[in-house]
Amino acid sequence: MFGDGFAYPWVLWGLLAIPLLAFFYWRRRTRMVTEVTFSSLQPFEHTPRSLREKLRDTPVALRLLALALFIIALARPQSISSRENISTEGIDIVLVLDISGSMLAEDFSPNRLVAAKQVADEFVDGRMNDRIGLVIFSAQSFTQCPLTTDYLVLKSLLKEVRKGMIEDGTAIGLALANGVNRLKDSKAKSKVMILLTDGVNNRGELDPITAAKVAATYAIRVYTVGVGAQGEAPYPVETPFGIQRRLVPVDLDEKTLTAVAEMTGGKYYRATDNRKLKAIYKEIDQLERTKIEVTAYKRYSELFYGWLAGGLLVLLIEVGVAATVLRKIP
Repeated sequence: MFGDGFAYPWVLWGLLAIPLLAFFYWRRRTRMVTEVTFSSLQPFEHTPRSLREKLRDTPVALRLLALALFIIALARPQSISSRENISTEGIDIVLVLDISGSMLAEDFSPNRLVAAKQVADEFVDGRMNDRIGLVIFSAQSFTQCPLTTDYLVLKSLLKEVRKGMIEDGTAIGLALANGVNRLKDSKAKSKVMILLTDGVNNRGELDPITAAKVAATYAIRVYTVGVGAQGEAPYPVETPFGIQRRLVPVDLDEKTLTAVAEMTGGKYYRATDNRKLKAIYKEIDQLERTKIEVTAYKRYSELFYGWLAGGLLVLLIEVGVAATVLRKIP
């Protein structure tokens, strides 16, 4: 009857005028009553009311009803039929995070590892409908969280990541292989790894290039992110006099990380501070969002014709009654 909504709902405020007009009519009519004094009303007690007297307020009531119908018609009630087809490729993403000792360097605030965890946490917050997993590595590599859409669990496990969970070292090849193992059986049309490290592969039986070839075989795209300031970075060292900061050279194998990304259809990024690291994850986020397409449409059916016709019909009835039964005698 009213449909799913109105094109101009603010017009409905005009309905508030209907009771006000009825009140003003009632006050006006009571003031126009003519009084005739009789010694007794007994002769009129059984006098029946005429049809004209019973219907004397009908024209006004019909006019107010017609006005209400016209106001509703003017608000344009509509029926909305909508359809939304959401087509997603289903992206599976594995975050591969270096937790070696060098990730405690303080060229990032407060250090590389904490900064990387914060950015990864924000990245997860921005995703929808994707399965995301977490692989960590230093001298060895293991899965901290398998692919999941339960982002609360993922973020909780990410928060628990710290240096010292694994023997120190940098096994980039093993980390890539672990990520491939998480993604190789995935049915998703888009499989992605985001590998973040600050060092050179120096541990493990598998080199990064070989691991990248395996990833490419399974159509896994790898984005590599190298973190570390140019030249040297302050690193906390424990001494007999407490924690002291010493400058250590930044040793980052950009050539290998670039090759891994290019072989798999990904891209290599270099982050030298927190701001650049956030920008890198934001760019990766946008690149992968191009895989989601949404098609939607809405169709509106106008329902005001019935209300307009009803108002005209009531108005015609009011005119007919006023011209016949309640016609005023000149």
